[in-house]
Amino acid sequence: MRAAYLKCMVAGLTIAALQVQAGSVVIEDVQVTPHAGGQYNFAVTLKHDDTGWDHYANAWDVTDLQGNVLGKRVLHHPHVNEQPFTRSQVIQVPEGMKAVEVRAYDSVHGLSEHTFKVKLPD
Repeated sequence: MRAAYLKCMVAGLTIAALQVQAGSVVIEDVQVTPHAGGQYNFAVTLKHDDTGWDHYANAWDVTDLQGNVLGKRVLHHPHVNEQPFTRSQVIQVPEGMKAVEVRAYDSVHGLSEHTFKVKLPD
């Protein structure tokens, strides 16, 4: 009984250690391309030590500088063997806005402390 308990404790600690090791998502780069009608394509490059379905980078979003979400890209699966990786999304940006902020999320820590401020091209 005690041996089984110890095995469960070790397994739990191993999973917790892997989750802490992965840390939060880092935004390595953001490329912005203007489209017609106030739309912009955001190509966001993320780096995260995805460990599998239990801990992976699961989204990024674009906000105005006051923190209002303009658009979000949900990432539906881990990228364990593809790091860093880039995903794109076309997002509508209000007229006259000169800069935005990109934020990233992972399935364990939620919103990362790392953000990326981007000046919008004309």
